[in-house]
Amino acid sequence: MSGDERSVPPPLVPLPDPAQLPGARALDLPELIRGRRSVRRLRSDPVPPELVTAVLEAACWAPSPHGTQPWRFVVLTRDERKRELAEAMADAWRHHLAMDGQDDETIARRLAGSQRRLREAPVLILVCLDPSDLDRYPDAERQQAERIMAIQSLGAAVQNLLLMAYRLGLDTGWMCAPLFCPDVVRRVLDLPEYLEPQALVTLGYAAADPQRRPRRPLDRLIVAWE
Repeated sequence: MSGDERSVPPPLVPLPDPAQLPGARALDLPELIRGRRSVRRLRSDPVPPELVTAVLEAACWAPSPHGTQPWRFVVLTRDERKRELAEAMADAWRHHLAMDGQDDETIARRLAGSQRRLREAPVLILVCLDPSDLDRYPDAERQQAERIMAIQSLGAAVQNLLLMAYRLGLDTGWMCAPLFCPDVVRRVLDLPEYLEPQALVTLGYAAADPQRRPRRPLDRLIVAWE
């Protein structure tokens, strides 16, 4: 992709009017950032396709190395596809939990919860890294830095997605399980080898308010200010 092509912004997708959406949150940015939460249990209510499009559009405006936008999305709404993915990933996780010395009862409980979380979500969004347009270097050190930049930008895209979803009255859960079984995810969803599954985002309407985890105070996170 040429530099000129990268500089052309994509057309804006019309944003649904939040005032017309039941449950939309009329919040400013600091309130959205602090209000966003990770929700494990979602209602079965379907999510309108235009809202799914709106959150993906928000993701696409994240910063990225050289403007490459190295993220790709797979949207799953069919129950059969969500079930297939959940079961295949559970098989991989079962093996990992057994390697960690977990007993059978604990493994069964954790797998049941994870599969339920994926199957019950009205929408699953798989976020993949596409390294195709990244710069190429002759040395491993700079190539690794290029890859890390791309992964960092993918995280920024996901954060945009989460914040827009919360603004529109939706809730989300960010899961990194695909990192532990990328081949399984590619096989089930028939994805090309060059796409690297990085995260799953569950999208829908919260069944209940989750218990929030406390945040560390800022003065414990700033290591230098000179």
